[in-house]
Amino acid sequence: MGKFPFFALLLVLPLTATAQQKLSVHWEELTAPDFAQGIARSGGTCLLPFGIIEKHGPHLPLGTDLLDVRYAALHAAEQEYAVVFPEYYFGQIFEAQHQPGTVAYSSHLQLELLQETTNEMARNGCKKVIIVNGHGGNEYLLPYFAQSQLETPHDYVVYVLGLVETPPGGPPKKTTMDMHAGESETSTMMISRPDLVHMDRANSQSGADQARLHLPDNLYTGIWWYARFPNHYSGEGSAATHELGQYKMDNWIKAIVDSIKAVKADQTSLKLQNEFFEKAKHPLDTKQ
Repeated sequence: MGKFPFFALLLVLPLTATAQQKLSVHWEELTAPDFAQGIARSGGTCLLPFGIIEKHGPHLPLGTDLLDVRYAALHAAEQEYAVVFPEYYFGQIFEAQHQPGTVAYSSHLQLELLQETTNEMARNGCKKVIIVNGHGGNEYLLPYFAQSQLETPHDYVVYVLGLVETPPGGPPKKTTMDMHAGESETSTMMISRPDLVHMDRANSQSGADQARLHLPDNLYTGIWWYARFPNHYSGEGSAATHELGQYKMDNWIKAIVDSIKAVKADQTSLKLQNEFFEKAKHPLDTKQ
């Protein structure tokens, strides 16, 4: 057997070192030793991208919210390292139960499973858990969950990044009604999973507001969404563009990167949380 060429050895060594330094941001892809390194590198900061399984008009996949939020979270974590939890879609979607493919878990299970999930993440070193929301139906659930962390002591902090508003200045939109599977969501799916976008089907159902309920603006009832959009489609997906999708996705990724940086730098939340729990044991001793 001939000698291994020295120049070939020089080529292999840098590649090996680079491979050792490169840590996946995917929780499920890391080996156990690499996971420990990932937690150390992230400063215990982990992302929980939160999607849902529901109809998205006649032209987008059921997992649109899940696919979009994971795309954004994973790309953000590549820029500012954090460990990203696997697919999570156990949220609030009762309003779409009449549509095929919707997976709607009971309200108590949603909260219990999310609590056990963040507990397990923390047990594995994620002392700073950022829940990144990708589904409008979770916008009330997640702040409530975060607030409920003050019910009992925890050695970790939950942060919630709600739906991110796209700043002005991007490609102009063609539509005004654009709440679900319309111009915006179809555009972002063109970025995250263009292979799953069926533009030829976008006009096969109506996404117009049916306006079947007439109540004061500050009077809420859960059937409001079905009353307005029984097709579980709001807007016109056919108006979507790749340019709008890229603009929205870039801004979403930036917002997640900024959140990761802020959470990594945050040394106050856990201290105040611990102080609160200690004082809560003896409320009469709290100075008035």
